[in-house]
Amino acid sequence: MKFTKTVFATAALSLFAGLALAEEMTIVSWGGAYSKSQLKAYHEPYTAKTGVTIINDESAGTAVPKLRAMKEAGNLTWDVVDVEAGPAMQLCDEGLAMEIDHDSMLAAAPDGTLASVDFGDFIVSECFIPQIVYSYTVGYRNDMVGSTPPTSICAIFDTKTYPGKRSLKKGALSNMEWALLCDGVAKADIYPTLETAAGQDQALAKLDTIKDDVIWWSAGADTPQLLADGEVVMGSTFNGRLFALIEEQKQPVSMLWDGQIYDLDGWIIPTGLSPERQARALDYVKFATDTQRLADQSMWISYGPTRASSAVLVDKHAELGIDMAPHMPTDPANSKNTFLMNYAFWADYKDDIESKFQAWLAQ
Repeated sequence: MKFTKTVFATAALSLFAGLALAEEMTIVSWGGAYSKSQLKAYHEPYTAKTGVTIINDESAGTAVPKLRAMKEAGNLTWDVVDVEAGPAMQLCDEGLAMEIDHDSMLAAAPDGTLASVDFGDFIVSECFIPQIVYSYTVGYRNDMVGSTPPTSICAIFDTKTYPGKRSLKKGALSNMEWALLCDGVAKADIYPTLETAAGQDQALAKLDTIKDDVIWWSAGADTPQLLADGEVVMGSTFNGRLFALIEEQKQPVSMLWDGQIYDLDGWIIPTGLSPERQARALDYVKFATDTQRLADQSMWISYGPTRASSAVLVDKHAELGIDMAPHMPTDPANSKNTFLMNYAFWADYKDDIESKFQAWLAQ
């Protein structure tokens, strides 16, 4: 299988080498600080190198239905699409994202390490090109935790040592994993346990112990605001939101990295592009995911590069001037006890477990 894909990829690249590549492309992403980080690290350098005009589209949140609609209409207007790993796997399964031979289509590391090795476990789909790692993690108020700041994710459940309200996502993902971990289930056994009704009940029983102390959030901005207002002692959200709260807003808040749950964002190339547009898309993602470019993105946002070779190049924030390595979810000091999102598990069990979680929440 690998040999066949590599031969195909080599032949395809040889064909593309003789084409006049498209001089304009539409790249889809999320907007805000994240798109700014891509503009500075990828788009502007690529345009300077090639002269290609890049049109930014901020429709990543609806990428799956929009790509389905484009295929149905036979009118594909996107060239490269930024999606989370879960939707990327879905698009791959539906034939809406092209398969990538990571070693022949992407750049090797500077020392010659193949891309598949450099990206490692972050390649979760044949169609997915990993770009950044972000995480669900916890922030806490420095002035509300006494003289012993928390070092374990299980501080969420320790209302004796850390009294006060907590904020948690109004959903099963992350809460169920943390509940089982803090109820004594070994990390390797958490997902097999969650496959069972008894395991799900065990997680909910653990969450029952703090249910009256939780403010449930639906938007990533909720926890930072609650922390800023002193309404919660600690709360979960995305690490980038906490970075902004701590370093940009200078709130008295610290990050608790223990038990963080990694999620991934990256590129897919839609199927059905003309040869010229596909060649341009492949040229762009090869450039945008090389070792230096992924390291450069970390100068603008606190998401970890997915290449091992990029981690050692993480430098200072381009505007704040602070060292960014300590703010990366993937920094060795922060990644001693982590989960990588179990995409296959949540694809199979999300509907059932989420329904059970919401029913429990309504009780």
